[in-house]
Amino acid sequence: MAAFDPWDPAFVADPYPAYAELRERGRVHYYEPTDQWLVPHHADVSALLRDRRLGRTYQHRFSHEDFGRTAPPPEHEPFHTLNDHGMLDLEPPDHTRIRRLVSKAFTPRTVERLKPYVRHLADELVSALVAAGGGDLLTDVAEPLPVAVIAEMLGIPGPDRDRLRPWSADICGMYELNPSQETAAKAVRASVEFSGYLRELIAARRKDPGEDLISGLIAAYDEGDRLTEQEMISTAVLLLNAGHEATVNATVNGWWALLRNPAQLAALRTDHCLVPSAVEELMRYDTPLQLFERWVLDDIEIDGTTIPRGAEIAMLFGSANHDPAVFPDAGELDLTRSDNPHISFSAGIHYCIGAPLARIELAASMTALLEQAPTLRLAAEPKRKPNFVIRGLEALPVEL
Repeated sequence: MAAFDPWDPAFVADPYPAYAELRERGRVHYYEPTDQWLVPHHADVSALLRDRRLGRTYQHRFSHEDFGRTAPPPEHEPFHTLNDHGMLDLEPPDHTRIRRLVSKAFTPRTVERLKPYVRHLADELVSALVAAGGGDLLTDVAEPLPVAVIAEMLGIPGPDRDRLRPWSADICGMYELNPSQETAAKAVRASVEFSGYLRELIAARRKDPGEDLISGLIAAYDEGDRLTEQEMISTAVLLLNAGHEATVNATVNGWWALLRNPAQLAALRTDHCLVPSAVEELMRYDTPLQLFERWVLDDIEIDGTTIPRGAEIAMLFGSANHDPAVFPDAGELDLTRSDNPHISFSAGIHYCIGAPLARIELAASMTALLEQAPTLRLAAEPKRKPNFVIRGLEALPVEL
């Protein structure tokens, strides 16, 4: 297991050789530093994402004590209240009910209606980058686009939107492996502040509803069910965090990959019709979410190894997306790859509800950069964020 070290900067910079070693050595591996079972193969990850013997939570069936786990520290309660009421961390029947209600507000038509706004915003951001002769692709294009889009959807007033990204970054720090006390304290503080802000906004929308998603969540009603206020708050935070973290990192990871593969970038610049398949391939090639966790609710067996109830499984999305059993020449970037069953948006009941919006945003920013910045090139070597689970860059400096 020496090759797998999520706190080693060299591993974080390029985890894919270690993944290849894990796949060669077997289908499941116990990793003592995080007390998790690592699953590196695409077939297993894909099956486990759909296996109802696993869950994002266990508290719908067991107490902490019954499950052999320790309850979170009381001082972390604001984070867990916020996190545990979002549909990503719930299991049926609560997950089914909340997703059904959220889907009434987050409809395909709602997403499709955003296309012109997303494209206009992407064009404006890229135009400013071009006028400046370059800049940081992360802060100038990748970050502001999805944050503005999800804020527009939620109905967050313009002057308040600068607060969203710092709150999101602090909360998402808790999704890394073995987060520090400092990370937890930041997440708790952000959870309290963000929840308080949304509680006030929800109260205002109750009095004066609009066409935004929060108004839609308030109005969502089905079979006698409505979302509670906490469920609305947790859903809004989840949509913001999931709705832009992955898109931000997919954008910079993708362009960094393109700039390291000039032949593929040249082909894309020649034929913009490759954009849809390029979006899928770049999501696969350098996966923005490298690991996804599940609790074992009932004993399961993988390749003769019994994983007992109470254990935690870490499904390695980045490894699964590089599995040569599914992706020929998996280590090569191929923007024409047509058979591309990557799992970057997860699978099963927790498949990303925002996947269509993410694809629209990624295609819009890529098209704008191809059209307006055809000579875009790297201005300096980028630096990886130290995070392993949520994979991204500190900055991506570019010039024209």
